[in-house]
Amino acid sequence: MPNPGRVLIIAGSDSGGGAGIQADIKTVTALGGYAATAITAVTVQNTLGVSAALPIPLDVIEGQVLAVISDIGADVIKTGMLGDTEVVELVARLLDAAAVPAVIDPVMVAKGGALLLADDAIAPVRSLLVPRAALLTPNAPEAEALTGLPAGTTDDLRRAGEALLRMGAGAVLMKGGHVPGDRVTDLLITPYGETAFEGERIETRNTHGTGCTLASACAAGVAQGMSLEAAVARAWDYVHQAILSAPGLGHGHGPLDHGWPLRGRR
Repeated sequence: MPNPGRVLIIAGSDSGGGAGIQADIKTVTALGGYAATAITAVTVQNTLGVSAALPIPLDVIEGQVLAVISDIGADVIKTGMLGDTEVVELVARLLDAAAVPAVIDPVMVAKGGALLLADDAIAPVRSLLVPRAALLTPNAPEAEALTGLPAGTTDDLRRAGEALLRMGAGAVLMKGGHVPGDRVTDLLITPYGETAFEGERIETRNTHGTGCTLASACAAGVAQGMSLEAAVARAWDYVHQAILSAPGLGHGHGPLDHGWPLRGRR
């Protein structure tokens, strides 16, 4: 059988299943890929927010990564919640050793507002992970934190994305969900040009895990040998449909329907 595309995900666990490792696994699997994981933290959370988090020891994080790489292998590594500077530094070393493309989702704040990255770890993400990213997937607040530039409009996103390219990212997918307006525009910015992905804003509370899901969907496509533009286009459509068909679970920011390809479009 052909390789389905192996994605090793380094991120935190979400007990509610809507974001983090759980969303990543569901996404990669739904798109036909193979998901392996290295868990960085166990969080206590649901659609209402994160109430506790237990960091995983560094040697256990490293052991998980090395166990997967040495046996199963990986075509792409995708990162999510890393937590602190020590984990960021470890992940940078592991990315160098693995020598496969990295999709870096610079997770900083949970949908409910909980901090998922220490303030003093932002600079290491900027200096160590941005230059190692084949694809970086920041939302507007994350882009502002990484660049120091405003990201309140689509033009702002473009300027911040170009700044991230200058900082060493191979490509940047600037997510426009935080930018006000009736339409949402995400920008894929590469050294060779820009591609815009635009659609009507979906008025819904069911947006928990959209960032994790989009980044993992992109990683699955790259792992399967798709061009970056094609991988992002498929990922964008996948997330759009997952929001539209969200099951409406919980009392806060509800999860997406990661399994919609099994049932078809809404």
